[in-house]
Amino acid sequence: MRVEQLWRYPVKSMQGERLETARLDRLGIAGDRQWAVVDLTSGMTLTGRREPLLLWASAALQPDGNVQITLPDGTRPSSSNDASARLSAWLGRPVELRRAGGGSGTYEIAPDFEHEDFSVDAAPWLHWDGPTDTYHDSTQTRVSIGSLDELRDWDPRRFRFNVIVSGGSARPLEGKRVGTGSTELEVVKPIERCVMTTRAQPGGVDRDLGVLRTIINDLGNQLGVGALVVHEGQIGIGDELAVQG
Repeated sequence: MRVEQLWRYPVKSMQGERLETARLDRLGIAGDRQWAVVDLTSGMTLTGRREPLLLWASAALQPDGNVQITLPDGTRPSSSNDASARLSAWLGRPVELRRAGGGSGTYEIAPDFEHEDFSVDAAPWLHWDGPTDTYHDSTQTRVSIGSLDELRDWDPRRFRFNVIVSGGSARPLEGKRVGTGSTELEVVKPIERCVMTTRAQPGGVDRDLGVLRTIINDLGNQLGVGALVVHEGQIGIGDELAVQG
């Protein structure tokens, strides 16, 4: 297998940045999922599941380790406080741009992606707590890996993988340690997909419930694998993935 694409998503559910090389530490790609937008009324960590508008903003890691957000109108907040104020105005609710490390994010998802507009009383959204040091959904994923061979004609951005490879399915990597570049990863589990895969995004990615229907029917609702970082190091486009041991 060969690394074909690298992606970092500094703010959860916003557009990210495509990379040529990346540094991996125990939290994954440096700066990945290290910020999120928190709803100050509900206390929930907002994602594109509850607030699809987030996918229309973008975020990039800065040399000083902070994040630069760009809103759909091209506005770039000058600080975290400014970002929180502008995001609140844009989303129409009081929110705060928050960095990981102060406690776990609390996430939510509709129980039926086909009927998200049910009332809360009829179909309460499901809640869970994520890890405390990053805004990944799961404590068992710091790096997500997907394969071009499994993506069919779908835009890879629907799935928000960190590493996209060629050379076959990523599923056989589950349960194995994989070396690539100067890093080593432990591939822990398959990734279950959700309504995020169906959301509209900039650049001609339209809303399409058929994406998730197909993943459920053909792939058992699993696409890609989640990994933890065993040895920190560098990874780059063209690096080979080799199963260890």
